[in-house]
Amino acid sequence: MSEMVLVTGAAGFVGSHVVERLLADGKSVRGVDAFIDYYPRAVKEGNLRAALMHDSFDFVEADLAVTDLAPLLEGVTSVCHLAAQAGVRASWGSTFSTYIDCNIKSSQRLLEAVKDRGVSKFVYASSSSVYGETTDLPMRENGLTCPVSPYGVTKLAAEHLAVLYHRNYGVPTVSLRYFTVYGPRQRPDMAFNRFIRAGLLNEPITIFGDGRQTRDFTYIADTVSATVAALESGPDGSVMNVGGGSRVTLNEALDAIEGTLGVKLDRRYVERARGDVTDTLADNSRAREALGFCPRFGLEEGLALERRWIESTVLTPSAGANGEGD
Repeated sequence: MSEMVLVTGAAGFVGSHVVERLLADGKSVRGVDAFIDYYPRAVKEGNLRAALMHDSFDFVEADLAVTDLAPLLEGVTSVCHLAAQAGVRASWGSTFSTYIDCNIKSSQRLLEAVKDRGVSKFVYASSSSVYGETTDLPMRENGLTCPVSPYGVTKLAAEHLAVLYHRNYGVPTVSLRYFTVYGPRQRPDMAFNRFIRAGLLNEPITIFGDGRQTRDFTYIADTVSATVAALESGPDGSVMNVGGGSRVTLNEALDAIEGTLGVKLDRRYVERARGDVTDTLADNSRAREALGFCPRFGLEEGLALERRWIESTVLTPSAGANGEGD
């Protein structure tokens, strides 16, 4: 049987990049996405445009929480499960049910559906949000996990499910804890996308907290490399950090954006948001040893590439087809 990878969340930020990388590597890919309205559908459709022109890609619009998964898995030899409801700040309150469906229920249904199919690998996209607030840096996979947002709770729950299905049914799961991914196709609600757009349009930006919080920023191409490597050779049942090695304060990141744009940002500081942690920093030792993972993109280079993408797609007159015009 020829190799076919199922990529969930295929129209998303990370998912669309993973799809294109797998296609470039000669794989057949089936993509699935529910087009949840967390941000405009037109953005996601734009993300898929290149993949849809490829003969080795087929796409299914479906909600993993309710759809019959058997047809979706027909002929599939490995799974890259990237679909999720994103957003730390939006995960509070009445919207939490969406996070349960998208992040927990969908993951459990997919794991249940593959447990007897003999897939070669099941890669799950987890998050640094599972760690929560800690001063024990760098964050290590065997350290305490104590999420401080409902979003983080759901990501950790699905991660636990992946480990359980490995231990009880032998599903070859690999969970990757992504750290603050940025770059071209970054969601419009994410910080760098908002800040770069505002700088280019001479608009003010809102910063939650005093800007002294730190993040381990990870460029999208490095995230994709780790994900594809995990599909090929990730140790079954493992959990691994994927951090970019560009840990700076948010204020330092804003300085770097100003350097990239050649303008001063109009910074408006407001109260720190619920669920935001003070610091993140990944210990990449496991991923380095198991996957050969070594981040290649520094923050300045990555920001320049994201700026170029925003200028050429989001802010062009034809942005409605691939940006935020709709």
